[in-house]
Amino acid sequence: MIQNYLKIALRALLRNKVYSFINIAGLATGMAVAMLIGLWIYDETSYNKYHQNYDRIAQVSQHNIFNGQKSTQVSNPAVMAEEIKSHYASDFKYVLQSSWTSTHILTYGEKKFTKSGNYFEPQVTDMLSLKMLKGTREGLKEPNSILLSESVAKAYFGDTDPMNKLIKVDNKEVVKITGVYEDLPYNSSFKEMEYILPWELYLITNPWIKKMENPWGSNFTQTFAQLADNADMDKVSQKIINVKLNKVGSEAKRYKPEVFLQPMSKWHLYGEFKDGINVGGRIEFVWLFGIIGIFVLLLACINFMNLSTARSEKRAKEVGVRKAIGSARSQLIIQFLSESLVVVVFAFVLSILLVQLILPFFNEVADKKMTILWTNPFFWLLGLSFSLLTGLIAGSYPALYLSSFQPVKVLKGTFRVGRFAAIPRKVLVVLQFTVSVTLIIGTIVVFRQIEHAKNRPIGYNRDGLITMYMATPDVHNHFEAIRTELKSSGSIVEMTESGSPTTEVWNTNGGFQWEGKDPNLAVDFPNNGVTYEYGKTVGWQFANGRDFSREFATDSLAFVLNESAVKFIGLKNPIGATITWENRPFKVIGVIKDMVVQSPYKPVRPSLFHISKDQENVLIIKMNPKISSRVALSKIETVFRKYNPAAPFEYTFVDDEYAKKFGNEERVGKLATFFAALAIFISCLGIFGLASFVAEQRTKEIGIRKVLGATVLNLWQLLSKDFVFLVMTSLFLATPIAYFFMNNWLKKYEYRSDISWWIFVVAGLGALSITLFTVSYQAIKAALANPVKSLRTE
Repeated sequence: MIQNYLKIALRALLRNKVYSFINIAGLATGMAVAMLIGLWIYDETSYNKYHQNYDRIAQVSQHNIFNGQKSTQVSNPAVMAEEIKSHYASDFKYVLQSSWTSTHILTYGEKKFTKSGNYFEPQVTDMLSLKMLKGTREGLKEPNSILLSESVAKAYFGDTDPMNKLIKVDNKEVVKITGVYEDLPYNSSFKEMEYILPWELYLITNPWIKKMENPWGSNFTQTFAQLADNADMDKVSQKIINVKLNKVGSEAKRYKPEVFLQPMSKWHLYGEFKDGINVGGRIEFVWLFGIIGIFVLLLACINFMNLSTARSEKRAKEVGVRKAIGSARSQLIIQFLSESLVVVVFAFVLSILLVQLILPFFNEVADKKMTILWTNPFFWLLGLSFSLLTGLIAGSYPALYLSSFQPVKVLKGTFRVGRFAAIPRKVLVVLQFTVSVTLIIGTIVVFRQIEHAKNRPIGYNRDGLITMYMATPDVHNHFEAIRTELKSSGSIVEMTESGSPTTEVWNTNGGFQWEGKDPNLAVDFPNNGVTYEYGKTVGWQFANGRDFSREFATDSLAFVLNESAVKFIGLKNPIGATITWENRPFKVIGVIKDMVVQSPYKPVRPSLFHISKDQENVLIIKMNPKISSRVALSKIETVFRKYNPAAPFEYTFVDDEYAKKFGNEERVGKLATFFAALAIFISCLGIFGLASFVAEQRTKEIGIRKVLGATVLNLWQLLSKDFVFLVMTSLFLATPIAYFFMNNWLKKYEYRSDISWWIFVVAGLGALSITLFTVSYQAIKAALANPVKSLRTE
């Protein structure tokens, strides 16, 4: 019996090749989209689950009131870990200190590469459940040791055993390789940790940490903890809330620090805080793309249902004959469901091939490293169950509808499809295009928001600006010689040292005082230490006053403020005003226009610049625009290799670093474009199938109209107007829906574009044009057909 059902199903598919192709292609596309989104959601929700103690690990974080607002930070004083361990030991298994993930030059023989990693306390191997390939978990016990990731070990030593080999860090410390661990996956928060150095070595190479007069006053480390097996995360978080408040002085108490635990399970998807409250984060994208995946699959199912019911008259006699010779309705339902399932099986196989083909592109756009889970039984169980469910849903309405025909009416020729029979199909088409138009509008709004932020004045000139990170002291020690030689070669305009890159804030300070300041106001400003050439290098724009100058000895105790700082402080006449910092008076000598350093979607923070007396970590170079970048970089490299031979010549363009700030939004925009295009494609497949059916159904009518003098244009209008009406209805429905969702999406950006009326017009005209183009082929083909052929049997 089953074999018979399948044989008839295959014959039906082969007999109607165009409709079979439309059904299989549409379903395969919808299932491929759902599968891609499913893989993406799986990757997002499994973030950090590589670490076995995933549900017991947390990051110690703080809420503080800075500049009148409650903000959240993950940086801590170096003494935080020891304080928690000494007072709450029973609640924790580990409390570990870590540096920030940063780059260092690792040298072995002639091989020197810049790699990123952390200084960590020894128990990190257990807390993060690192898979040790060589060595033991005790590898960081000695201060002169290092653990390498598998890929880094291979880059330096190939197939040779790296154990106990000596590596030089930043051309200064020599450390011994005591272990190799498996590379951490791309969906781990520690994915960039290519090596681990002992925390003890960090303290040795930074002796100022132990000499700090106020160890609670500087937040520069990270603190990670693993709870004891019987401890509750929320209760322990409440216990440690006043750890810092009880230790700081009266000045710092004004910040009202609240310490809490942020569980590892929330780092990735729930990483955003506003006024001290967790407001979500990437979880919004999980819901967004999950809903899109469901709707795109629904569009594909709609196509199948539409085309199957539309062709009901063609199969009415078949149903009548089957019923007349004894077929029960249940048998007919099984027959039509089997046809649906055959289509779905073909579509499922094709969808896997499509996913395999598209996945490299999708990974690049989504910034992922996903693969099809070939060996995961849950994937196959879900995929097959999903296909079965899709087949049943897509084939249920046609099966129930077709099996309900009365054989007497069908075989007598008195059966006619009711005048309302087409209404469900029209409703489904409207739903299809409502979803498609909503996606088109959403895509336009996303890209318009990105362009709005990109066109924002940034307060400095990025052209020809490059950044280099100085791991060794050689460049600082030869700064003037390098600068003079590069300027003489004509390769640069200027160069400077800075405490932070132009696209990030690495340093903030509090403790500023000025005349008229509210004594209860606790402030925390970005405060960048730079050399005298900074302004000329980045091309900042002065609104008032002057730049730093070596001609004025007093500039060593001077500030340049941005406009936001002047406004926040309330300086009516800023030039010459005094701001006290660390009990020393600084004169304000200049006011610059706001530089967009952090998020281009948020207001610029009040910021200060001062002349640095120490070596800074960042070198910024302005290349000469009169020569090509290739020539300039070649000359710069020659000079740097002369004065800094221990370090590889590596740099980044500030333009590229700034562009990364739009990464999340651009990924959302590209993915939305991709899904919108597929939604339109699926909808157009359905429209094409329906148009071909309508043209076939009205062949004789078209023939008579042609005989009576109707033109091709008349017939084209006749066959197109119904579809145009349906798309226009979709546009009216999609407009308020898209406006509601996109307006809410834009609200999370403080610097945002508006939603202009033309966006809806463009989306509507685009959908209408695509529809007319799709319908026109069948309409014109029918209009040009020879009426003799369609009327010769009448």
